[in-house]
Amino acid sequence: MKKDNHYFAWGLTAVCVVFAILLIYDVVFRDSIVMDYAGKLMHILAPILYGVAIAYLLTPIVNWFERVILPRAGSRGGAKGVRAIAMVLTWIVVFALFYGVLSVLLPELYKSILQLADNAQRYYNTVYNWVIHLLENNPDLARKAEELFNQYYQQAFEWLRNNLAPQLQVAVQAVTGGVVGVLTFFKNLFLGIMVSLYLLASKEHFAAAGCKLCYTFLSEDRAAWFIRGVKATDRIFSGFVRGKLLDSLIIGILCFIFSSLFKFPYAPLVSVVVGVTNIIPFFGPFLGAIPSAFLILLDSPIKCLYFIIFILALQQFDGNILGPKILGNSTGISGFWVIVAILVGGGLWGVAGMFLGVPICACIYAGVRAFSAYRLTKKGLPVSSASYATHKPVWPEDPPVPPEKGENRENQ
Repeated sequence: MKKDNHYFAWGLTAVCVVFAILLIYDVVFRDSIVMDYAGKLMHILAPILYGVAIAYLLTPIVNWFERVILPRAGSRGGAKGVRAIAMVLTWIVVFALFYGVLSVLLPELYKSILQLADNAQRYYNTVYNWVIHLLENNPDLARKAEELFNQYYQQAFEWLRNNLAPQLQVAVQAVTGGVVGVLTFFKNLFLGIMVSLYLLASKEHFAAAGCKLCYTFLSEDRAAWFIRGVKATDRIFSGFVRGKLLDSLIIGILCFIFSSLFKFPYAPLVSVVVGVTNIIPFFGPFLGAIPSAFLILLDSPIKCLYFIIFILALQQFDGNILGPKILGNSTGISGFWVIVAILVGGGLWGVAGMFLGVPICACIYAGVRAFSAYRLTKKGLPVSSASYATHKPVWPEDPPVPPEKGENRENQ
């Protein structure tokens, strides 16, 4: 029986290797037929994927409401009623939050965009006058700069009118598919909400079913290791993704409140930019603050200075108080690996990769660290890296060098 299991394992491994080779060949050297079918499958499963994502993000809120209400429930039926009440309260909070943010932010954001479009010509003249004033002591260079400004100004408007506008229209139609695409998105979103309700109501059952499948197809030791890895991955992703989204939302709201109090120009637009870019670790605050500061500089240099001081204070508050309070040490990786993850993820998948690259790198790092600890423990070696800082490897002795023929004759 053991021999048959051994042959089955080898056969399954061979099938997986052949499938991986064919998949890599199709993706790299052919027209990615597999990826096309995968895209169609993802489109079909969009409501389920939406539901899984919504349930995953809302699970902490449901758990929090259950911890507050559950002690008052005595029987199992009461516990089920608490789950239903917690889900209802969770969706009330979500809808209230979205309604509050959109009802306050969207009209102001629309006004800011219209104001920016109206002031585009004035801002161009401002920058033009700055450059000419800086180069007034060099007439030749000033004349050359003026020619370049006029040339690029005309080219920019032609590019906006002839290239960017048609491409944006095509892109919007491709993304939304017109009215049908919008209706499809809202249909998938509605079905996703329904799926999330089922997942939230029976999350313990689905978790138990997943553990059962692991123990069905894997040995007991490997199933335990796999479940431990899934729990570690969930801890990293839940701590980082949920925490970073909440942190960015709070930063955006604080930026909008203080920008409105200080009467910064384009306060809603600047707050959205600062809040959205804040989800990108390390580089996000700079990506949002630099264009926002330049935009305010075009309107008022003194307000730009105040804005820079405010952003520095806000980032210090986020980095030293708010961020550690929400995120803690959810990733468990150093700043070096955070930078590597952002650069690699951004190069592969753009902005989404810059955001998800950090938790993915943290999961890989945790897996490598656990496997290394397992192998070192099995060999009877220390697990701590500090033990190898002064560790001197034991090299085998060099074999004796045989004497040359001439030396043998002289010795003889």
